[in-house]
Amino acid sequence: MQKVEKFISLAKPTVSDETIEEVVRVLKSGWMATGPITQKFESKLSEYFGGRTTMCFASGTAGLHAALIAIGVKEGDEVITTPFTFVATANVVAMLGAKPVFVDIDRTTFNIDHNKIEAACTSRTKAIMPVHYAGLPVDLDPIYDIANRKGLRVIEDAAHAVGSAYKGRRIGTFGDIQVFSFHPIKNMTSAEGGCVVLDSEAEQKLLSLQRFHGIDRSIWDRFSKNASNKRYDVVTPGFKSNMSDLQAAIGVHQLDEVEKMNARRRYLSDRYRASLSDLKDRFAPQAIPNYDFVHSGHLFSALLSSETERDDFMAFLKERSIGTIAYYTPLHLFSYYQKTFGYKEGDFPNAEYVGERVVCLPLSVDLQEDEQDYIMETIREFFKR
Repeated sequence: MQKVEKFISLAKPTVSDETIEEVVRVLKSGWMATGPITQKFESKLSEYFGGRTTMCFASGTAGLHAALIAIGVKEGDEVITTPFTFVATANVVAMLGAKPVFVDIDRTTFNIDHNKIEAACTSRTKAIMPVHYAGLPVDLDPIYDIANRKGLRVIEDAAHAVGSAYKGRRIGTFGDIQVFSFHPIKNMTSAEGGCVVLDSEAEQKLLSLQRFHGIDRSIWDRFSKNASNKRYDVVTPGFKSNMSDLQAAIGVHQLDEVEKMNARRRYLSDRYRASLSDLKDRFAPQAIPNYDFVHSGHLFSALLSSETERDDFMAFLKERSIGTIAYYTPLHLFSYYQKTFGYKEGDFPNAEYVGERVVCLPLSVDLQEDEQDYIMETIREFFKR
């Protein structure tokens, strides 16, 4: 088998001509900061999430951080989450002086093990932050049951889960708070960006203040033609994490296409799963749980038999112009979390098991069947060595 000339990347965004034209219109309009296009994007997102309040941010990370502030997380508090996630999930907790309390994952779904959450709760626990890894929804009912009994908040890190559904309901249309990411690698993008979905009007106001310096009126409300001449007030310290109209111009068109794009991702994921099913003893995809769900198809991840084999596998595919990635290194293995919170190797054996073996294959809307066939043929060649 010959190498392909073109490198098959792990993922790349799909951007339509209409999207490019929308961005050009914004550039020519003279208004590129947060304004009418961002408001339009938020309105469309709200409709997508069942009419719930939706607020855009410069990144999903900024949205997580603001959501934690909005629910009152402060120094000395604890937030329960998974160690098998991107570092942003725990970083935002630590940045507030709180402690990310890790709970081990299920070795087959790669999601947090809800059976271990209650034992991790203390008098300092403020919230539970589950992560819908790769777009597979966490089993939410047991988590909300714990939260309701103990008076805890739930912030779902839904960075991978635009278009995912749990028991017939789209993630973001129910529950407490959800935070989505629109990074270029995600199922839909706004170049960078994210949003927070919630119900509380009081917390909505806090989010609005946090994303623009604690100022009580948006920049559009202060500088547009119909703006009031009243001086603005700063009512609390805030950050600068608002979304621009340039970002929103991309997002409004991506949202129109996301269900179609997700269907393509799921088709390709099913194709991987079916065609490589005879390798399940050597190459085990993320498991299918026994509850009703819709996977967003964000990542196609699988486990190899060992860390050494995984690393050889990735090198083998890279030599043949195929991009892969090992998502993720468990967070408790990073030096900051060990030095600051006393975590150590061996604390979360399932996360470590998966972290040593996991690999993600190329998956994007523009991945063609012949390219995918080449990837699967290359995988088979690896295992035949």
